[in-house]
Amino acid sequence: PIDNTTFYILDRNLEPVPIGVPGELHIGGAGLARGYRNLPDLTAARFIEHPFLPGERLYRTGDLCRYRRDASIHFLGRLDDQVKLRGHRIEPGEIESVLLRHPEVREAAVVMNEQQRLVAYFIGPATSPREYLSAHLPDYMIPSAFVRLDALPLTPNSKVDRKALRSVAATAVAAEREYVAPRNPTEAAIAALWTEMLKVPQVGAYDRFD
Repeated sequence: PIDNTTFYILDRNLEPVPIGVPGELHIGGAGLARGYRNLPDLTAARFIEHPFLPGERLYRTGDLCRYRRDASIHFLGRLDDQVKLRGHRIEPGEIESVLLRHPEVREAAVVMNEQQRLVAYFIGPATSPREYLSAHLPDYMIPSAFVRLDALPLTPNSKVDRKALRSVAATAVAAEREYVAPRNPTEAAIAALWTEMLKVPQVGAYDRFD
């Protein structure tokens, strides 16, 4: 933080998070602005009462961050990238953070495709890091597909172009697994229904829909 400014990384209950645990970055101190001009609702949502210093306020940045062991702050992504999947609220930045702990993964990005499935893009080993993620995250946070890239697409501002990733995410789930055609009329009828519902080119006998 710059002079006259303080940083806090807090959980949803406005409690400080331990080292390595993701939370939202909050800004306080004498350098804090009064609010958004002519936007009282947004000001009320973003500028909150300070949970530790009565009479002062904190600004909710919407940035998902975590402390490193050297006390530096690691930016993980935006909270407004949050998605809801099968009743669970998921921060793609949390999944990316765990992926980046893999010793061979250099860059990573996680997006949700049009079929409401998580797809992980990464730069690193030829093998999928699925097992690594499974050892560190609950099942509902494990992406349906892992796609290895030589480079992540970037915006003119040198940020990951998530819109470009979403444009190809629809085919990534099918591309990762071997296709096994329906083996009888019943499977063919069920596959046709899922193909129409999910709006995908094909559905195989062993495809999962979770």
